[in-house]
Amino acid sequence: MFDLILRRANLPDGRKAQDIAIRDGKIAEIAPNIDATAQEEIDATGRLASPPFVDPHFHMDATLSLGLPRMNRSGTLLEGIALWGELRPTLTIDALVSRALRYCDLAVTQGLLAIRTHVDTSDPKLTTVQAMLEVQQKVKPYIDLQLVAFPQDGYFRAPEGVQSLTRALDMGVNIVGGIPHFERTMAEGQASVEALCRLAAERGLPVDMHCDETDDPQSRHVETLAQQTIRHGLQGRVAGSHLTSMHSMDNYYVSKLIPLIAESQMNVIPNPLINIMLQGRHDSYPKRRGMTRVPELMAAGINVSFGHDCVMDPWYAMGSGDMLEVGHMAIHSAQMGSLEDKTKIFNALTINSAKTMGLENYGLAPGCNADLILLQARDPAEALRLKATKLLVIKSGKIIARTAPRIGSLFLDGRPSDIDPAIGFAPDY
Repeated sequence: MFDLILRRANLPDGRKAQDIAIRDGKIAEIAPNIDATAQEEIDATGRLASPPFVDPHFHMDATLSLGLPRMNRSGTLLEGIALWGELRPTLTIDALVSRALRYCDLAVTQGLLAIRTHVDTSDPKLTTVQAMLEVQQKVKPYIDLQLVAFPQDGYFRAPEGVQSLTRALDMGVNIVGGIPHFERTMAEGQASVEALCRLAAERGLPVDMHCDETDDPQSRHVETLAQQTIRHGLQGRVAGSHLTSMHSMDNYYVSKLIPLIAESQMNVIPNPLINIMLQGRHDSYPKRRGMTRVPELMAAGINVSFGHDCVMDPWYAMGSGDMLEVGHMAIHSAQMGSLEDKTKIFNALTINSAKTMGLENYGLAPGCNADLILLQARDPAEALRLKATKLLVIKSGKIIARTAPRIGSLFLDGRPSDIDPAIGFAPDY
Protein backbone atom coordinates (compact mmCIF):
# COMPACT_ATOMS: atom_id res chain seq x y z
CA MET A 1 0.00 0.00 0.00
CA PHE A 2 1.37 3.39 -1.08
CA ASP A 3 0.23 6.84 0.02
CA LEU A 4 -0.17 8.09 -3.56
CA ILE A 5 0.29 6.71 -7.06
CA LEU A 6 0.41 9.05 -10.04
CA ARG A 7 -0.52 6.85 -13.00
CA ARG A 8 0.45 7.15 -16.68
CA ALA A 9 2.71 10.19 -16.44
CA ASN A 10 5.29 11.23 -19.01
CA LEU A 11 8.72 12.19 -17.64
CA PRO A 12 11.14 14.92 -18.81
CA ASP A 13 13.74 12.34 -19.88
CA GLY A 14 11.35 10.95 -22.51
CA ARG A 15 9.87 7.97 -20.64
CA LYS A 16 6.13 7.70 -21.19
CA ALA A 17 3.18 6.24 -19.30
CA GLN A 18 5.09 5.80 -16.05
CA ASP A 19 3.53 5.24 -12.64
CA ILE A 20 5.08 7.13 -9.72
CA ALA A 21 4.48 5.54 -6.32
CA ILE A 22 4.97 7.61 -3.17
CA ARG A 23 5.31 6.49 0.44
CA ASP A 24 6.30 8.46 3.56
CA GLY A 25 7.16 11.60 1.62
CA LYS A 26 9.57 9.83 -0.74
CA ILE A 27 9.35 8.43 -4.25
CA ALA A 28 9.28 4.67 -3.70
CA GLU A 29 9.03 3.36 -7.27
CA ILE A 30 8.78 4.54 -10.88
CA ALA A 31 7.73 2.00 -13.50
CA PRO A 32 4.98 1.27 -16.01
CA ASN A 33 1.86 -0.33 -14.55
CA ILE A 34 2.88 -0.64 -10.91
CA ASP A 35 0.78 -3.49 -9.51
CA ALA A 36 -0.20 -1.97 -6.18
CA THR A 37 -2.83 0.14 -4.51
CA ALA A 38 -2.63 3.50 -2.75
CA GLN A 39 -4.71 5.68 -0.50
CA GLU A 40 -5.07 7.98 -3.49
CA GLU A 41 -4.50 7.37 -7.18
CA ILE A 42 -4.41 10.07 -9.84
CA ASP A 43 -4.48 9.41 -13.57
CA ALA A 44 -2.03 11.79 -15.27
CA THR A 45 -3.43 10.80 -18.71
CA GLY A 46 -0.06 11.22 -20.42
CA ARG A 47 0.67 14.62 -18.90
CA LEU A 48 4.21 15.63 -17.95
CA ALA A 49 5.34 15.00 -14.38
CA SER A 50 8.47 16.86 -13.36
CA PRO A 51 10.48 17.74 -10.29
CA PRO A 52 9.42 21.18 -9.04
CA PHE A 53 10.78 24.33 -10.58
CA VAL A 54 13.76 25.98 -8.90
CA ASP A 55 14.63 29.69 -9.05
CA PRO A 56 18.33 30.18 -8.19
CA HIS A 57 18.30 33.98 -8.55
CA PHE A 58 15.61 36.27 -7.13
CA HIS A 59 15.15 39.48 -5.10
CA MET A 60 12.36 38.72 -2.65
CA ASP A 61 13.01 41.79 -0.50
CA ALA A 62 12.01 43.95 -3.48
CA THR A 63 9.24 41.84 -4.98
CA LEU A 64 5.77 43.37 -5.44
CA SER A 65 7.09 46.85 -4.58
CA LEU A 66 6.36 48.18 -8.08
CA GLY A 67 5.48 51.89 -7.97
CA LEU A 68 7.19 52.57 -4.64
CA PRO A 69 8.21 55.35 -4.33
CA ARG A 70 7.37 55.82 -8.04
CA MET A 71 7.66 54.04 -11.36
CA ASN A 72 10.95 53.47 -13.15
CA ARG A 73 10.41 55.83 -16.11
CA SER A 74 13.56 54.97 -18.04
CA GLY A 75 13.30 51.26 -17.37
CA THR A 76 17.05 51.09 -16.74
CA LEU A 77 19.07 49.14 -14.22
CA LEU A 78 20.59 52.32 -12.76
CA GLU A 79 17.23 54.06 -12.22
CA GLY A 80 15.99 50.86 -10.57
CA ILE A 81 18.94 50.91 -8.18
CA ALA A 82 18.29 54.59 -7.45
CA LEU A 83 14.59 53.95 -6.76
CA TRP A 84 15.44 51.07 -4.45
CA GLY A 85 17.84 53.39 -2.62
CA GLU A 86 14.98 55.84 -2.06
CA LEU A 87 12.57 53.12 -0.93
CA ARG A 88 14.97 51.30 1.38
CA PRO A 89 14.87 53.77 4.33
CA THR A 90 11.07 53.46 4.46
CA LEU A 91 10.95 49.65 4.52
CA THR A 92 9.41 47.88 7.49
CA ILE A 93 9.72 44.25 8.48
CA ASP A 94 5.94 43.75 8.35
CA ALA A 95 5.62 45.14 4.82
CA LEU A 96 8.59 43.14 3.55
CA VAL A 97 7.28 39.92 5.09
CA SER A 98 3.76 40.51 3.77
CA ARG A 99 4.90 41.08 0.18
CA ALA A 100 7.30 38.14 0.28
CA LEU A 101 4.66 35.74 1.60
CA ARG A 102 2.21 36.84 -1.08
CA TYR A 103 4.85 36.12 -3.70
CA CYS A 104 5.56 32.71 -2.15
CA ASP A 105 1.84 31.88 -2.36
CA LEU A 106 1.96 32.64 -6.07
CA ALA A 107 5.20 30.70 -6.50
CA VAL A 108 3.71 27.54 -5.01
CA THR A 109 0.79 27.58 -7.44
CA GLN A 110 3.37 27.85 -10.24
CA GLY A 111 5.21 24.75 -9.03
CA LEU A 112 8.16 26.75 -7.70
CA LEU A 113 9.33 25.12 -4.46
CA ALA A 114 12.96 26.30 -4.13
CA ILE A 115 14.21 29.89 -4.38
CA ARG A 116 17.54 31.57 -3.79
CA THR A 117 17.02 35.23 -2.98
CA HIS A 118 19.60 38.00 -2.74
CA VAL A 119 19.01 40.15 0.34
CA ASP A 120 20.28 43.72 0.28
CA THR A 121 22.77 44.35 3.08
CA SER A 122 23.71 47.95 2.19
CA ASP A 123 21.55 49.60 4.85
CA PRO A 124 23.24 49.07 8.25
CA LYS A 125 19.81 48.64 9.86
CA LEU A 126 19.53 45.33 7.96
CA THR A 127 15.73 45.49 8.00
CA THR A 128 15.68 43.41 4.83
CA VAL A 129 17.79 40.70 6.45
CA GLN A 130 15.56 40.48 9.52
CA ALA A 131 12.48 40.24 7.33
CA MET A 132 13.84 37.59 4.96
CA LEU A 133 15.07 35.44 7.84
CA GLU A 134 11.51 35.53 9.18
CA VAL A 135 10.09 34.63 5.77
CA GLN A 136 12.58 31.77 5.45
CA GLN A 137 11.21 30.19 8.62
CA LYS A 138 7.57 30.77 7.71
CA VAL A 139 7.81 29.10 4.30
CA LYS A 140 10.18 26.31 5.36
CA PRO A 141 7.46 23.61 5.25
CA TYR A 142 6.84 24.20 1.54
CA ILE A 143 9.64 26.33 0.00
CA ASP A 144 13.38 25.82 0.33
CA LEU A 145 14.41 29.48 0.60
CA GLN A 146 18.13 30.30 0.49
CA LEU A 147 19.45 33.77 1.40
CA VAL A 148 22.42 35.56 -0.15
CA ALA A 149 24.08 38.52 1.60
CA PHE A 150 24.02 41.00 -1.29
CA PRO A 151 25.82 44.37 -1.02
CA GLN A 152 23.55 46.15 -3.53
CA ASP A 153 25.42 49.48 -3.27
CA GLY A 154 28.85 47.83 -3.48
CA TYR A 155 30.87 45.93 -0.89
CA PHE A 156 33.47 48.72 -0.74
CA ARG A 157 31.36 51.50 -2.24
CA ALA A 158 28.65 51.56 0.45
CA PRO A 159 29.79 53.45 3.58
CA GLU A 160 29.35 50.45 5.90
CA GLY A 161 29.19 47.76 3.21
CA VAL A 162 31.88 45.48 4.62
CA GLN A 163 30.59 45.54 8.19
CA SER A 164 26.93 45.17 7.17
CA LEU A 165 27.55 42.12 5.03
CA THR A 166 29.54 40.48 7.83
CA ARG A 167 26.72 41.16 10.31
CA ALA A 168 24.19 39.64 7.89
CA LEU A 169 26.26 36.45 7.79
CA ASP A 170 26.43 36.46 11.60
CA MET A 171 22.62 36.76 11.71
CA GLY A 172 22.17 33.58 9.69
CA VAL A 173 22.41 34.48 6.01
CA ASN A 174 24.65 31.75 4.66
CA ILE A 175 25.67 32.62 1.09
CA VAL A 176 28.17 35.35 0.22
CA GLY A 177 27.13 37.75 -2.55
CA GLY A 178 28.78 40.62 -4.37
CA ILE A 179 28.42 43.12 -7.21
CA PRO A 180 31.96 43.94 -8.42
CA HIS A 181 30.92 45.85 -11.54
CA PHE A 182 29.11 48.40 -9.32
CA GLU A 183 32.21 49.29 -7.33
CA ARG A 184 33.79 52.65 -8.18
CA THR A 185 36.67 51.25 -10.22
CA MET A 186 37.63 48.00 -11.94
CA ALA A 187 40.41 47.63 -9.37
CA GLU A 188 37.99 47.91 -6.45
CA GLY A 189 35.68 45.47 -8.20
CA GLN A 190 38.49 42.93 -8.47
CA ALA A 191 39.46 43.55 -4.84
CA SER A 192 35.85 42.94 -3.75
CA VAL A 193 35.77 39.57 -5.52
CA GLU A 194 39.03 38.57 -3.84
CA ALA A 195 37.86 39.69 -0.39
CA LEU A 196 34.44 38.06 -0.65
CA CYS A 197 35.80 34.73 -1.90
CA ARG A 198 38.33 34.75 0.94
CA LEU A 199 35.53 35.46 3.42
CA ALA A 200 33.45 32.60 2.02
CA ALA A 201 36.40 30.20 2.21
CA GLU A 202 37.11 31.17 5.82
CA ARG A 203 33.48 30.59 6.82
CA GLY A 204 32.90 27.53 4.65
CA LEU A 205 30.09 29.24 2.72
CA PRO A 206 28.97 29.24 -0.93
CA VAL A 207 29.33 32.31 -3.17
CA ASP A 208 26.79 33.80 -5.58
CA MET A 209 27.80 37.09 -7.19
CA HIS A 210 26.05 39.48 -9.52
CA CYS A 211 28.90 39.62 -12.00
CA ASP A 212 29.42 41.80 -15.07
CA GLU A 213 25.76 42.80 -15.44
CA THR A 214 26.68 45.35 -18.07
CA ASP A 215 27.23 45.76 -21.81
CA ASP A 216 30.84 46.78 -21.21
CA PRO A 217 33.08 44.08 -22.76
CA GLN A 218 35.91 45.22 -20.48
CA SER A 219 33.93 44.21 -17.39
CA ARG A 220 35.72 40.92 -16.79
CA HIS A 221 35.21 40.22 -13.10
CA VAL A 222 34.01 36.70 -13.89
CA GLU A 223 37.62 35.92 -14.78
CA THR A 224 38.68 36.93 -11.26
CA LEU A 225 35.75 35.04 -9.75
CA ALA A 226 36.79 31.84 -11.55
CA GLN A 227 40.44 32.30 -10.54
CA GLN A 228 39.54 32.95 -6.90
CA THR A 229 37.21 29.95 -6.90
CA ILE A 230 40.14 27.73 -7.83
CA ARG A 231 42.54 29.49 -5.47
CA HIS A 232 40.31 28.97 -2.44
CA GLY A 233 39.10 25.48 -3.32
CA LEU A 234 35.51 26.64 -3.79
CA GLN A 235 34.82 24.52 -6.89
CA GLY A 236 31.13 23.66 -7.22
CA ARG A 237 30.15 26.16 -4.51
CA VAL A 238 30.28 29.35 -6.60
CA ALA A 239 27.72 30.90 -8.94
CA GLY A 240 28.22 33.77 -11.33
CA SER A 241 24.89 35.49 -11.98
CA HIS A 242 24.04 37.48 -15.12
CA LEU A 243 27.48 37.59 -16.90
CA THR A 244 25.88 39.78 -19.56
CA SER A 245 29.14 41.48 -20.59
CA MET A 246 30.10 38.17 -22.20
CA HIS A 247 27.49 38.98 -24.85
CA SER A 248 29.68 41.93 -25.91
CA MET A 249 33.15 40.38 -25.53
CA ASP A 250 35.26 39.42 -28.52
CA ASN A 251 35.29 35.76 -29.43
CA TYR A 252 39.01 35.26 -28.85
CA TYR A 253 38.81 36.36 -25.22
CA VAL A 254 35.69 34.26 -24.65
CA SER A 255 37.50 31.24 -26.10
CA LYS A 256 39.92 31.57 -23.15
CA LEU A 257 37.31 32.58 -20.56
CA ILE A 258 34.83 29.73 -20.97
CA PRO A 259 37.45 27.00 -20.34
CA LEU A 260 38.51 28.88 -17.19
CA ILE A 261 34.90 28.96 -15.97
CA ALA A 262 34.60 25.24 -16.73
CA GLU A 263 37.82 24.50 -14.83
CA SER A 264 36.49 26.37 -11.80
CA GLN A 265 33.24 24.32 -11.89
CA MET A 266 31.35 27.58 -11.49
CA ASN A 267 27.58 27.57 -11.88
CA VAL A 268 26.25 30.22 -14.27
CA ILE A 269 22.86 31.88 -13.78
CA PRO A 270 21.53 34.02 -16.65
CA ASN A 271 18.24 35.82 -16.04
CA PRO A 272 16.61 35.97 -19.48
CA LEU A 273 13.64 38.23 -18.71
CA ILE A 274 15.69 40.89 -16.94
CA ASN A 275 18.80 40.62 -19.12
CA ILE A 276 16.81 41.12 -22.31
CA MET A 277 14.96 44.07 -20.76
CA LEU A 278 17.83 45.98 -19.15
CA GLN A 279 20.79 45.48 -21.46
CA GLY A 280 21.58 47.36 -24.68
CA ARG A 281 20.18 50.60 -23.27
CA HIS A 282 23.06 52.69 -24.64
CA ASP A 283 22.67 51.26 -28.15
CA SER A 284 20.57 52.67 -30.95
CA TYR A 285 20.75 50.07 -33.73
CA PRO A 286 22.11 47.44 -33.98
CA LYS A 287 20.93 46.89 -30.39
CA ARG A 288 22.56 44.25 -28.21
CA ARG A 289 20.26 41.81 -26.44
CA GLY A 290 22.53 41.26 -23.45
CA MET A 291 22.00 37.66 -22.35
CA THR A 292 25.20 35.71 -21.84
CA ARG A 293 26.40 32.97 -24.18
CA VAL A 294 24.14 30.16 -23.02
CA PRO A 295 24.66 27.59 -25.82
CA GLU A 296 28.45 27.93 -25.67
CA LEU A 297 28.52 27.63 -21.87
CA MET A 298 26.32 24.54 -21.98
CA ALA A 299 28.48 23.01 -24.72
CA ALA A 300 31.51 23.43 -22.46
CA GLY A 301 29.83 21.31 -19.78
CA ILE A 302 29.16 24.26 -17.47
CA ASN A 303 26.08 24.00 -15.26
CA VAL A 304 23.69 26.69 -16.54
CA SER A 305 20.50 27.49 -14.66
CA PHE A 306 18.00 30.30 -15.14
CA GLY A 307 16.63 32.81 -12.64
CA HIS A 308 13.44 34.88 -12.62
CA ASP A 309 15.35 37.69 -10.85
CA CYS A 310 12.49 40.18 -10.39
CA VAL A 311 8.70 40.31 -10.23
CA MET A 312 7.02 43.71 -10.18
CA ASP A 313 9.75 45.73 -8.51
CA PRO A 314 11.81 48.85 -9.32
CA TRP A 315 13.73 46.99 -12.05
CA TYR A 316 11.00 44.98 -13.76
CA ALA A 317 7.31 45.86 -14.02
CA MET A 318 6.31 42.39 -15.21
CA GLY A 319 6.82 38.81 -14.00
CA SER A 320 4.52 36.03 -12.90
CA GLY A 321 6.47 33.60 -10.74
CA ASP A 322 6.27 31.14 -13.63
CA MET A 323 9.67 29.67 -14.45
CA LEU A 324 8.29 28.47 -17.79
CA GLU A 325 7.99 32.15 -18.76
CA VAL A 326 11.71 32.47 -18.00
CA GLY A 327 12.50 29.41 -20.12
CA HIS A 328 10.24 30.64 -22.92
CA MET A 329 12.28 33.85 -23.15
CA ALA A 330 15.53 31.88 -22.99
CA ILE A 331 14.53 29.85 -26.05
CA HIS A 332 14.03 33.03 -28.05
CA SER A 333 16.94 35.13 -26.83
CA ALA A 334 19.46 32.25 -26.99
CA GLN A 335 17.96 31.02 -30.29
CA MET A 336 17.66 27.48 -28.88
CA GLY A 337 14.70 26.16 -30.83
CA SER A 338 15.40 22.47 -31.39
CA LEU A 339 13.75 19.72 -29.36
CA GLU A 340 17.10 18.91 -27.77
CA ASP A 341 17.61 22.59 -26.93
CA LYS A 342 14.20 22.83 -25.30
CA THR A 343 14.96 19.86 -23.07
CA LYS A 344 18.20 21.61 -22.05
CA ILE A 345 16.23 24.77 -21.27
CA PHE A 346 13.69 22.80 -19.21
CA ASN A 347 16.51 21.11 -17.31
CA ALA A 348 17.99 24.56 -16.59
CA LEU A 349 14.76 25.39 -14.75
CA THR A 350 14.81 22.17 -12.73
CA ILE A 351 17.76 19.81 -12.27
CA ASN A 352 20.47 22.33 -13.20
CA SER A 353 19.06 24.92 -10.81
CA ALA A 354 18.76 22.29 -8.09
CA LYS A 355 22.46 21.54 -8.58
CA THR A 356 23.30 25.26 -8.35
CA MET A 357 21.42 25.47 -5.04
CA GLY A 358 22.85 22.20 -3.74
CA LEU A 359 19.41 20.72 -3.10
CA GLU A 360 19.49 17.23 -1.62
CA ASN A 361 17.24 14.33 -2.67
CA TYR A 362 15.84 16.35 -5.58
CA GLY A 363 14.62 14.61 -8.72
CA LEU A 364 12.42 11.88 -10.13
CA ALA A 365 13.97 8.64 -8.90
CA PRO A 366 13.33 6.19 -6.05
CA GLY A 367 14.60 7.69 -2.81
CA CYS A 368 14.12 11.29 -3.90
CA ASN A 369 11.79 13.61 -2.03
CA ALA A 370 8.23 13.25 -3.30
CA ASP A 371 8.20 16.85 -4.55
CA LEU A 372 6.80 17.07 -8.07
CA ILE A 373 4.45 18.87 -10.38
CA LEU A 374 2.00 17.73 -13.05
CA LEU A 375 1.82 19.97 -16.10
CA GLN A 376 -0.84 20.41 -18.78
CA ALA A 377 1.63 19.29 -21.44
CA ARG A 378 3.03 16.01 -22.66
CA ASP A 379 6.74 16.90 -22.76
CA PRO A 380 9.21 19.71 -21.96
CA ALA A 381 8.93 21.32 -25.40
CA GLU A 382 5.16 21.60 -25.11
CA ALA A 383 5.39 22.83 -21.51
CA LEU A 384 7.68 25.66 -22.61
CA ARG A 385 5.66 26.49 -25.72
CA LEU A 386 2.40 26.80 -23.80
CA LYS A 387 3.83 27.98 -20.47
CA ALA A 388 1.71 25.10 -19.29
CA THR A 389 -0.73 25.16 -16.41
CA LYS A 390 0.54 23.46 -13.25
CA LEU A 391 -2.31 21.05 -12.59
CA LEU A 392 -0.89 19.61 -9.38
CA VAL A 393 1.90 20.66 -7.03
CA ILE A 394 3.01 17.94 -4.63
CA LYS A 395 5.28 18.49 -1.63
CA SER A 396 6.51 15.52 0.42
CA GLY A 397 3.80 13.40 -1.17
CA LYS A 398 0.97 15.82 -0.32
CA ILE A 399 -0.94 17.92 -2.83
CA ILE A 400 -0.44 21.55 -1.80
CA ALA A 401 -1.79 23.32 -4.90
CA ARG A 402 -4.17 22.44 -7.69
CA THR A 403 -5.16 24.44 -10.77
CA ALA A 404 -7.93 23.58 -13.22
CA PRO A 405 -6.72 22.79 -16.73
CA ARG A 406 -6.90 25.51 -19.31
CA ILE A 407 -9.82 24.47 -21.53
CA GLY A 408 -11.48 26.74 -24.05
CA SER A 409 -15.17 26.46 -24.89
CA LEU A 410 -15.99 26.81 -28.58
CA PHE A 411 -19.44 27.62 -29.95
CA LEU A 412 -19.20 26.85 -33.67
CA ASP A 413 -21.41 24.47 -35.61
CA GLY A 414 -19.61 21.32 -36.59
CA ARG A 415 -16.48 22.08 -34.53
CA PRO A 416 -15.36 20.65 -31.16
CA SER A 417 -16.96 22.14 -28.07
CA ASP A 418 -13.84 21.96 -25.84
CA ILE A 419 -10.31 22.97 -26.83
CA ASP A 420 -7.31 21.75 -24.83
CA PRO A 421 -4.23 23.58 -26.18
CA ALA A 422 -2.04 20.61 -25.17
CA ILE A 423 -3.95 18.01 -27.21
CA GLY A 424 -3.99 17.67 -30.97
CA PHE A 425 -1.85 20.61 -32.04
CA ALA A 426 1.81 19.55 -31.85
CA PRO A 427 3.08 16.76 -34.13
CA ASP A 428 4.26 13.40 -32.84
CA TYR A 429 8.02 13.77 -32.53
